[in-house]
Amino acid sequence: MLRIILLFSSLVFTSFNWNTHETAPPLERYIDPIFESIEQRTTIYANKNNEVLRMDVYRPLSDTLSARPLLLYVHGGGFAGGSRDDKLTVSFAEQMTRRGFVVVSISYRLTMKNKSFSCDQARRNKIRTFQMAVEDIRSATNYLLDRKKELGIDPSRVCLAGSSAGAEAVLHAAYWQDRDLLDSAPHLQEGFQYAGVISMAGAIVDKELITSDNAIPMAFFHGTCDNLVPYGTAPHHYCEEGEPGYMTLHGSYALAEHLREMGKSYYLFSHCGGNHGWASYPMEGMVPEIATFLKEQIVEGQFQQLHYLYHDSSPCERVEGLPFCK
Repeated sequence: MLRIILLFSSLVFTSFNWNTHETAPPLERYIDPIFESIEQRTTIYANKNNEVLRMDVYRPLSDTLSARPLLLYVHGGGFAGGSRDDKLTVSFAEQMTRRGFVVVSISYRLTMKNKSFSCDQARRNKIRTFQMAVEDIRSATNYLLDRKKELGIDPSRVCLAGSSAGAEAVLHAAYWQDRDLLDSAPHLQEGFQYAGVISMAGAIVDKELITSDNAIPMAFFHGTCDNLVPYGTAPHHYCEEGEPGYMTLHGSYALAEHLREMGKSYYLFSHCGGNHGWASYPMEGMVPEIATFLKEQIVEGQFQQLHYLYHDSSPCERVEGLPFCK
């Protein structure tokens, strides 16, 4: 795979010293896995209509910091399946925790279980599914904030992350207001705002929900040939107009361009020719990139507009509209 780095608005220069006799640089918190031992525990954070919702909390042991950034992860699975503790998620959570983050992976209500979430599912039901997932994310967030001292969490550095359906959920959790949700939705604590979002093959119903006043740093990972969640602006699952599930969504490229035009920070990882597999690949193959985003944009507050480009040997026709993929 060929990797090309495109930099917008923020230029980064790195100098290298090729003297191999010099001492290696010290390990760096948030970038390197500096903690050998971690703690993982499972707890119930909510009970909704007799459905028990659990979360797995990962913390580095022997850590002297009392307030650490929190990465709150929401799994994928089309709102019908998936698990907070599958092998990939556990490995990802452990890798990030060893770098000094508190990581939480949650279960949430799978309202599309045994149902279609494609073009035959009514748009209103899709929206309700998003809304209920956001409710659960808010409940989990409030639970964690209530225990911030016990868990060693910095409430000003809570970053959402999600894959596929989970990415759709966290994008809406970050930008939907109370008026966009059901009456049953819990309110977030007064003055709280998420510090950032990591979206792996996700999209949102309206990019105008993101404004110059509420935009937060965002990292996007997406294949340009994703046939389920659009990379740009297109119908969900590429449904035809007139089908019950027809619903326009704005994916990673559309959102990154929106942030670029507003002068806001983002990372965009585009895989020319890549498919929906980029909903999970970053958790296995791009942990250092995720850690760098969190350190530079969430912890340090750097302003960056970065586009990292990857190429695949089997492009689809949608690539033709993207000059950087030719």
